[in-house]
Amino acid sequence: MGDTARPDAVLPDLEAVMDAAWPAPDREVSGGWVLRAAGGVTQRANSIWPRSEPQGTGDERLAALRDARSWYRGRRLPVIFQVFDTPGSAALNAVLDAEGFTRQSETLVMVRAADTVPGGGTTADAGSGLEIAEQPSAEWLDLWWSVDGRGGAAELETARAILSGCPSLYALVRDDGGQPAAVGRLALVPGTAGSWGGLYCMATRPEARRRGYAARIQEALFREGAARGMAGYWLLVMASNTAARELYSRAGFHEVSRYYYRQERPKRHLTGC
Repeated sequence: MGDTARPDAVLPDLEAVMDAAWPAPDREVSGGWVLRAAGGVTQRANSIWPRSEPQGTGDERLAALRDARSWYRGRRLPVIFQVFDTPGSAALNAVLDAEGFTRQSETLVMVRAADTVPGGGTTADAGSGLEIAEQPSAEWLDLWWSVDGRGGAAELETARAILSGCPSLYALVRDDGGQPAAVGRLALVPGTAGSWGGLYCMATRPEARRRGYAARIQEALFREGAARGMAGYWLLVMASNTAARELYSRAGFHEVSRYYYRQERPKRHLTGC
């Protein structure tokens, strides 16, 4: 677990705002679990968020698991849980261990207070070639999908539906030749305590990496958040992505939690945090 004692603004319910920032178009609440499906597009939108545990013994959990299996079977999807690494997950993990569920895609939840200023009090200038919009343009979607997407036109439309399910700002920066170099998204979850924003879909064209474009995207979104009175920001990053973790640490983010996915019969290996 990360350092949770830093003097940040009061954190929102991160599990809830993360769910709202990346909403699955197909969802159902079953007991204390939120079943989510999006045709296999990303693990998060096709996983169970165990918002609260079924009350009672392990038999109640097994009954809830049977219901979840039936729900996902009807959608031809594997059963996947998004499990946060907390003591409260111990009982569920015990059931999933006994049922042979795998663990994969460990992901860090990192936060940064709005008054955090990285780099000794300086921030990058927005400069030219920076665009901010309330909807993802075709160029924005093309670049993001080329880096992080899995699938064709139908899957991209599902991803678009996920993005449009939460008010957001979309940043795009162009290189000197006018081509899109990097993109990012700031999710503006309505009613978030303290007005926290989520940084998502950070993607840089492979040949444009290590040129500062991702940092420019971050700073542009921070400025937009500041103009809206944001108290802080959260983001998700794969634990194995060392380069991205270093980038976010330099921008003032630190780990407060982490989660992983527990999957049954991983015939389809979904990707992305």
